[in-house]
Amino acid sequence: MGTVFSFDVRTFGAADEERVRAGLAAAVEGLHLVDEVFSTYRAGSQVSRLARGELALEDCAEEVAEVLRHCVAEELLSEGYFTARYGGEGLDPTGLVKGWAVERAVRMLVSAGAAAVCLNGGGDVQLHGGPWRVGISDPLGPGGLVAVVEAHRTLAVATSGPAERGCHIVDPHTGKRPESALASLTVVCPGLTQADARATAAYAMGDRARDWLEGLPDTEGFAVTADGTIWQTSGFTRHLATAPLRPDGKAA
Repeated sequence: MGTVFSFDVRTFGAADEERVRAGLAAAVEGLHLVDEVFSTYRAGSQVSRLARGELALEDCAEEVAEVLRHCVAEELLSEGYFTARYGGEGLDPTGLVKGWAVERAVRMLVSAGAAAVCLNGGGDVQLHGGPWRVGISDPLGPGGLVAVVEAHRTLAVATSGPAERGCHIVDPHTGKRPESALASLTVVCPGLTQADARATAAYAMGDRARDWLEGLPDTEGFAVTADGTIWQTSGFTRHLATAPLRPDGKAA
């Protein structure tokens, strides 16, 4: 998927390690399979063939239909700010499929007996068990943090913004960069399938993002604006371990 995945897995004891290691191998194999099926850069992937009309949905792996159902749900929820069919052409579910794949891999490890799991896929994180702490990078100060999320249960943290890859998210309604572009937008919710898609949609919304996130169940947001000002949804505080901010409310 063009990025790095890192696993941190805890077991209940030595007796469980062999089973968990087998689960880890299966999870890694599953991530490679997702890349083969869903990559838009592979001409022979099922998603590429589906987009070209060379393959029917019913002839694809059942996971393709599952991912597309999630995409439709998130598109409706976001009023089109998230979409797997930008501009009404082609098919590109990559804004959701990485989060879905990471969440699925964590479930595999938990089923194999892992006591706690932290799986980081290109900076987006799915957690199980704990305690875990996840730093939110300062988009305006490389190497720094603007906040730290603490988790003792299942939780996902996803961030969108231009800091790592430049501006790669546009408002699908205009085809242009969001008018009130943020430096970064982080979403926290139980599953990375939703967190990944909602972080993308919220970033594309710009100024509308905060009110939209406030209205979603089990979903919180944290943003850094272009001038370094920080805002967060009303329930985000309960996820914070620390908040390294300056007195003026800007990123440290």
